[in-house]
Amino acid sequence: MELDIYDFDKTLVPFDSGSLFIFFCAVRYPWILITEIPCILIFGLLVAFKIIRFTSFKKFCFSFVLLIPLEKAVKKFWDKHEKDIYPWFFSRKRKALVISASPDFLLNEIARRAKFDYLICTRHNAKTGAIIGENCRGREKVRRFKEEFRNVKIVDVYSDSYKHDKYIFSLAGGSCYHIEKGKRIKFDYNKKYGE
Repeated sequence: MELDIYDFDKTLVPFDSGSLFIFFCAVRYPWILITEIPCILIFGLLVAFKIIRFTSFKKFCFSFVLLIPLEKAVKKFWDKHEKDIYPWFFSRKRKALVISASPDFLLNEIARRAKFDYLICTRHNAKTGAIIGENCRGREKVRRFKEEFRNVKIVDVYSDSYKHDKYIFSLAGGSCYHIEKGKRIKFDYNKKYGE
């Protein structure tokens, strides 16, 4: 089987879906600001000073899901933003594997609507917002891919981040595409990373 890999945030859409979802919920359910702002400030500082890992910070970012009707909020969010997926994604020639650090409770809905063939993302407890396992970012994307797929040929890889997605770019058997303002810019992996 042949697949193309796509990052999601700022690759298939022009925004970070997790951050935008937090803002979306804060506007609609303003009482979450009582817990959300102090958590983000305190844990953000702890990450900045390398006292805690980013995964721990992310766990607290989504703790507000306890206070909202999550399924309804996710559906309303994608009702508003589904149209923001870049049109070129829908003209793909191979099956699409989307790998993202965003929460599964947020991406499962858009995966269904946009007909992703496969989705790997950060697992969260939908009741508490807590991350289950590791944040699906950097090397973890490749580890999760290898855990879930065997005998698959990756052809093209698409991402907005040279830094964080070097590892999934390394899987490309065809071409690597850096996404810049919604445009696909082809590049040579060996020239970019000196390998």
